[in-house]
Amino acid sequence: MKVAFKQVDVFTSLAFNGNPLAVIMDAQGLSDEQLQAIARWTNLSETTFVLPPQHPQADYRVRIFTVEGELPFAGHPTLGTAHALLEAGWPTKTPGRMVQECGVGNVTIDITADGSLAFAAPEATITPFTDALMGNALNCERFDTTQTPVVVDMGIRWLLVPMISAEAVLAIKPAVNDLQRLIAHAGATGVMPFGPLPQGESEQYEVRGLLVENNSLTEDPITGSANACLARYFAAQGQQRDYRTRQGTAIQRQGRVSVRFEGDQIWIGGKTVTVIDGTIAL
Repeated sequence: MKVAFKQVDVFTSLAFNGNPLAVIMDAQGLSDEQLQAIARWTNLSETTFVLPPQHPQADYRVRIFTVEGELPFAGHPTLGTAHALLEAGWPTKTPGRMVQECGVGNVTIDITADGSLAFAAPEATITPFTDALMGNALNCERFDTTQTPVVVDMGIRWLLVPMISAEAVLAIKPAVNDLQRLIAHAGATGVMPFGPLPQGESEQYEVRGLLVENNSLTEDPITGSANACLARYFAAQGQQRDYRTRQGTAIQRQGRVSVRFEGDQIWIGGKTVTVIDGTIAL
C-alpha cells in the first residue's frame, strides 16, 4: 500500500540547514518490526509514525524511532510531525494548539501567528554530575566553573556542560572513546555543551549535541529535547528570561531554537520547512 510521506527540515527557515525528519502519515496496521525496518531504511536520526490517538484530549498519537530503537519523546520529531500534519490539513480540537500523544504522555504544541511551532517542554529531573576526565572527552578545558554540569532527564537524558563562551563550545573536538565512556558514565543519550554568544547577536547561546553511534562520533544538527533540557536547567536556577540558541554551526547547519517562559510552562520553538512531499510504498 502507498501512504502519505513527508520529509521535513526542523528548526530552520531555510531548507537543508536544519534537522531532517521522515514522517509516515498513517502507520495503522504496521508491526513494530515494520516500523523499525522503515526507520533503519530512512537512515535519519528519527522517523515518526502517525496513529489515531488513544487519549481523548490528543489530536494524534506518534511513535518515534531511531535507526536503533524507539524513543518516548524527542523535540525535533514533535515539531516536524505537527508541521507535516498541519500542512496536510489535519483537524485539531483546539484552535491554535495541537496535542500530541507519545511515550511520555500528552505534549502540547503551540501554533504561532508567524507559522512557527513550539512544544511545551516536559517536566524533568536534574542531577548534578562530575567526571574528572570530562576535559579529555571534549578535548577542551574551557568550562564555566560557576555552573555545575548536570544530567537532565525528560524521557531522553542529556548531559549539559557549561562552557565559558560560544567560541569554547565550537572549539570542542571530542575524543570518541573518551566521549563514549563519559556518556555511559552519565547514563545519557548525549552531551550538550553550551556557552554564551557575544552581546548584540540574534541568539544568546551556542549549543552542540554530541553523541556516539556505532562507535563513531555523531553531531546532531539541532536538538529539541536537549534545548528543552537546557531550558529546564535555567528555570531551576531561577533564570526565566526568553532566549534563542544557535546549533549546527560546527557542521555547517543554521539551526535556530527559541525558548519562551510563560509561568511554569516552557515553550521550545522554531520554524520547519517541507523538503519532500509524496507517498511511500509500505
